[in-house]
Amino acid sequence: MDACVKQYIETSRLILRDWKEDDIPAFAKLNSDEEVMEYFLKKLSYQETLDFYRRIKDEFETCGYGLYAVERKEDSVFMGFVGLHGVTFDVDFAPAVEIGWRLLPEFWNKGYATEAALACMNHAKEQLKLNVLYSFTSLPNKRSERVMQKIGMKWVKEFDHPLVDTGHPLCRHVLYKIELN
Repeated sequence: MDACVKQYIETSRLILRDWKEDDIPAFAKLNSDEEVMEYFLKKLSYQETLDFYRRIKDEFETCGYGLYAVERKEDSVFMGFVGLHGVTFDVDFAPAVEIGWRLLPEFWNKGYATEAALACMNHAKEQLKLNVLYSFTSLPNKRSERVMQKIGMKWVKEFDHPLVDTGHPLCRHVLYKIELN
């Protein structure tokens, strides 16, 4: 790994690290993948991925945390991201910090998201001194909800996402929470 790329978290199989420009093509593939983006309003264009990449870098600069690039230790391949993100839209649990993940399909069902999320939660508690994390997804996204359950988060409620049109199949979301203290 590049000496200038900061590594935040290491697990037995994964490294959660800063982003590199070399990640952008694989990040664009992730954000334009039909399966990956099934429960999002749309797939992202290359330009939208670049904008997202910049927002992630900015959040690290501003908050000291963000969505960490995830690579597999054995071959340094970019797998996606797992990490922390500020919730700033208009909901009754904001402002808050959410934990989220997005991995390429070839890395699904192998425990990577759970492994990375647990390590990220520990980092949030031990290094960042956060007390609470939230996670949410649209109701049909049972894969993501299952990760929330596996990492010990508890169901809080369902809510309509304020940035999704009422009546849209992805408007209704489930909210989970974990106390870290």
